[in-house]
Amino acid sequence: MTELDKREEEDLYSQYLLEQSYIDPTAEVEYPPVALSYGESDYYTSDGMVTHPTPIGTYGNFSFIQGPPKHKKTFLVTLLSAAYLGKNAKEYVRDLKGHRGDKCLYHFDTEQGTYHAQKVFNRALRISGEDKVCYMTYGLRSLSVEERINVIEYCLRGDDNIGLVVIDGIADLVNDVNDIEESNKAVQRLMTWSEKYNVHILTVVHVNHNSTKPTGHLGSAMERKAETQIALEKSEMDENIINVKCRSSRGRPFKDFSFMVNNQGLPLVLSDDIEIFNKNKSVLENLLGNTH
Repeated sequence: MTELDKREEEDLYSQYLLEQSYIDPTAEVEYPPVALSYGESDYYTSDGMVTHPTPIGTYGNFSFIQGPPKHKKTFLVTLLSAAYLGKNAKEYVRDLKGHRGDKCLYHFDTEQGTYHAQKVFNRALRISGEDKVCYMTYGLRSLSVEERINVIEYCLRGDDNIGLVVIDGIADLVNDVNDIEESNKAVQRLMTWSEKYNVHILTVVHVNHNSTKPTGHLGSAMERKAETQIALEKSEMDENIINVKCRSSRGRPFKDFSFMVNNQGLPLVLSDDIEIFNKNKSVLENLLGNTH
């Protein structure tokens, strides 16, 4: 193939990509369907005021949870997974809500061994009251970076019924979180997967020591591209309470909320009146001890 032939072939492919990527600025485009939400918000439209779920994540996008070690990031994953799986989780998830229809959840744990990963998966089923038919759970710790990527893409490519994909954590899909090129490719992969397969991808990343920035170039790339950045902080009044904050969002940010782990090892979202609980620890302890 001559250089001219190669250039013509590249140009034809570029033209095809442009045609596929064109967005009509005058067309009415609906807001992406919500996958996960917390509470509701009022919106003013040409037809008057309407109320919609406040999204944590929508289909076709990805979001991430960030926090220092021992800030119960995986417990928040449990709450979000349980909210997505079933309606019986209300006692634990309160205003967290999943919008899955008949879609399924795929959960990939890249860090923990079988025993601890299974405990995480089981918690979501206990809270949601669902069976495991639509909850596919995998531990990828023993696989290489390339094998993890290939396995996840194989699942996405092979099942048209996936709605939510949890990857705990994203750092195990790269060899070096400070490699700019590799980090950008990893985040581009999340964007491509979420749009191509119309899923919401929820992943987890640590933050730098004594910082609120997610780790490395990978974290910086995720900050730029994610739909929602969810930050976890320990309550100043009680370190057992974790505050969940929307650090950034492409849409309307969800309202901050808090959660705690009860005496049965299950996380539950606390009510909006968290100050009352902090002032009266016996009320809080009773709540946590009696939830089952």
